[in-house]
Amino acid sequence: MDNALFSRRRAERFAQLLDEANGGRRHHVRSRSDEELTPLVPLGRRLAADPPEAPMDPEFRTGLRAMLVATAVREGIGASAAAPTEKASAGRGSLLPAVTARRARARGAILVGIAAGAVAVSGISAASENAVPGDALYGMKRGTERAQLALTSSEINRGQLLLDFARTRLAEASSLGGDRTGYRAVLDDMDADTRQGVRLLTGAATQRSDAAALDLVDAFVERQRRALDGLRDGGSRADRERTARSLALLEAVGVRTDALRAAIACGRPATTTSDHLGPVPGTCP
Repeated sequence: MDNALFSRRRAERFAQLLDEANGGRRHHVRSRSDEELTPLVPLGRRLAADPPEAPMDPEFRTGLRAMLVATAVREGIGASAAAPTEKASAGRGSLLPAVTARRARARGAILVGIAAGAVAVSGISAASENAVPGDALYGMKRGTERAQLALTSSEINRGQLLLDFARTRLAEASSLGGDRTGYRAVLDDMDADTRQGVRLLTGAATQRSDAAALDLVDAFVERQRRALDGLRDGGSRADRERTARSLALLEAVGVRTDALRAAIACGRPATTTSDHLGPVPGTCP
């Protein structure tokens, strides 16, 4: 679970930030995740005050229960603490059971927080899945995406998630109809997600000298290009020019992945420089 959506350290720090925002004791610590987690605190407070009313998928409920039970067994939550040895008892008295109990409660609180977060994210996703810019739930939809991204620790998983968001932005652009200003703004967000996702995946490919991550990028480019081609003939001249810029970005991504594949194959995956698409491939002899 540490490598998936819910990293324990991120969950603990997020719980501390929520506690502080609700008037709890201030924790005099800083975390590298604070920059990503702090913007999610208002969303967490809103969820607590007004939880989303959305049906839960039975498969999700079953999977969540299995995950929580497995975590509880692994962490020893709910199990009675082992009796301290005679030597430990003589030196520390009843301190060990008290500390163990506090740790068990803390682990239980984290587990409950993870479960609540998973249920909340699932509920919001169900309620705002089809929201587009201008809808009341669109802010919630984007907040859920930020939460997913902040709680994802692997660079490859984060890159895939950002490319998924880029696909979502394209679907939103397709459904905007006559709102052409909104169309161009959504494509701006789509291209930003594309660049970030590609940068993470190309970086992972070069660090590992493994082209597997580039396969994910190529599959995204092929599917995204087909969908954008369907929008190229619609709208005003400004809209067509804006669509063409997104297509040009995808073309540049395809050129970059081809060059990186060749560089990895000849043992020179990257130079010391990078740009908006990630590492610049080295030159093969």
